[in-house]
Amino acid sequence: MDEMNRNYIGGSWVEASQAAPDINPSNTNDVVGMFARADAADAQAAIAAAYDAFPAWSRSSIQLRHDILKRIGDEIIARNDELGRLLSREEGKTLPEGVGEVVRAGQIFLFFAGECLRMAGDKLASVRPGVDVEITREPLGVIGLITPWNFPIAIPAWKIAPALAFGNTVVFKPAELVPGSAHALAEIIVRAGVPEGVFNLIMGRGSVVGDALLNSPKVAAISFTGSVATGRRVAAASVASDPMKKLQLEMGGKNPMVVLDDADLDVAVDCALNGAFFSTGQRCTASSRLIVTEGIHNRFVDALSARMRSLVVEDALKPGTQIGPVVDQNQLDQDLSYIRIGQDEGAKLVCGGELLNRETPGFYLAPALFTEVDNAMRIAREEIFGPVATVMRVRDYEAALAAANDTPFGLSSGICTTSLKHASHFKRNSEAGMVMVNLPTAGVDYHVPFGGRKGSSYGPREQGRYAAEFYTTVKTAYTFDGNKP
Repeated sequence: MDEMNRNYIGGSWVEASQAAPDINPSNTNDVVGMFARADAADAQAAIAAAYDAFPAWSRSSIQLRHDILKRIGDEIIARNDELGRLLSREEGKTLPEGVGEVVRAGQIFLFFAGECLRMAGDKLASVRPGVDVEITREPLGVIGLITPWNFPIAIPAWKIAPALAFGNTVVFKPAELVPGSAHALAEIIVRAGVPEGVFNLIMGRGSVVGDALLNSPKVAAISFTGSVATGRRVAAASVASDPMKKLQLEMGGKNPMVVLDDADLDVAVDCALNGAFFSTGQRCTASSRLIVTEGIHNRFVDALSARMRSLVVEDALKPGTQIGPVVDQNQLDQDLSYIRIGQDEGAKLVCGGELLNRETPGFYLAPALFTEVDNAMRIAREEIFGPVATVMRVRDYEAALAAANDTPFGLSSGICTTSLKHASHFKRNSEAGMVMVNLPTAGVDYHVPFGGRKGSSYGPREQGRYAAEFYTTVKTAYTFDGNKP
């Protein structure tokens, strides 16, 4: 067996009894590496190490934390080409997308390095004479971080960075499909000087490692990004644990992008192409529901279809590739299944949807576009998580807004229009956590809140200063000065 990339537990790189290969979806003959698969004992050791390290780390100097996070961010950005290539090789997004994601991860660490020095509180007068009130934020304890495969370094970064910045200790469980980026990030964190036990990496199955995090009374909080079904199980287990765990869930979307008759056609097509199909459509913020008014519908479909046919679907690492492969066989099977479901439901497949053969064996799928879609169809309601989008024809803006909000999800939404009236109304009345005007529904900044409503999210927002809502707890302290009025 090739050399195993190990877990990091309690300040040491630890062997595991099992390992699994990391396969390149652009070339299934290419094994990125062999990575340790933790068992329940490894998970318990990591939790124990984080628990023991918490008292000292939670009271450590804010300057120390700042310096460590800054070193992490600086190294990530300095190595963005190398790390971006690794990311694209194991996940399948194009090399420019991979490099961009790495840079974003570095920026996130640098942002939270600054947040270490900006921990503010409030000092208020009491309603009682002679009493002062102080309101401060304190860390929670051990935080279990469970991350998905579609953003294998950015999503870990936006969980790990605030957790460490605010004085928590971390047990990090990455997705099984993308251990390479997680392992490389862990090496950088270790080199930056994080004390023993403060950060722990346990790669392995969710049914083993994830369950250990959920069932341990030493874990104070869980931050999870993944599917709705798994998120519900995480929520139920967190509430059932003793003591109950603080919880943050990001669980996907079925995001609408409205195109009105007055939209700039080129802008609308660019937004749809980017939002629906870039990153192979494997984004929880993807524009999977294109809701188009009658006057522009046919021109929009024709223009979007033409652009789709010109897309270069190829090996993620090749220059000029615009769409990489689907991440693995299971996801490809799911995408193909939904394409068949859409056809069986009566939708019209106007473009794409076929398997593609390339120089190397991989999971290549031509981006698919359906028209004549009804909002009751499964392809319009269920998250596919692939390069598959639907077009729904509606009468006017009011019908478009109603259709956009008629979904169990509420992560991101968008509108393409030149009308200030409609743009303003949509921003106020869209039932989503993030709203885009003349921009793709996918693509967000790292210094502002990320999250949604309804079935998409549960708990406090991620990213930016709002991250403190999850990674800290509020304490209110009263002091009597000893002088009676």
